[in-house]
Amino acid sequence: QVQLVESGGGLVQAGGSLRLSCANSGRTFSSYVMGWFRQAPGKGREFVTSISRGGRSTYYADSVKGRFTVSRDNAKNTVYLQMNSLKPEDTAVYYCAASKFSVTDIHEGYYGYWGQGTQVTVSS
Repeated sequence: QVQLVESGGGLVQAGGSLRLSCANSGRTFSSYVMGWFRQAPGKGREFVTSISRGGRSTYYADSVKGRFTVSRDNAKNTVYLQMNSLKPEDTAVYYCAASKFSVTDIHEGYYGYWGQGTQVTVSS
């Protein structure tokens, strides 16, 4: 029912931008809160941002606030993560995930469906 596929990762210089996409092949995309998480080498997975079912409410980790923007297009079953002013410390595998809970329930345990991840590498 929920199959998530991320795309858009790659290598970028510090200060650059990338846009990640996450497509859901299921028919119930709009019933899920969507989130983005990331995992850097040797570290645990951390919350990046979440967006409500209709897209009106968003929530960001302090580390990305003002640089990253999450959005969704329910007609296309896709959620996006626009990443600007990238820093080397943003280097990680980025995952999108779907949740039946609230946009402010940011612990990864609230998310029942995960994509396979896409690598983002920011060089200094």
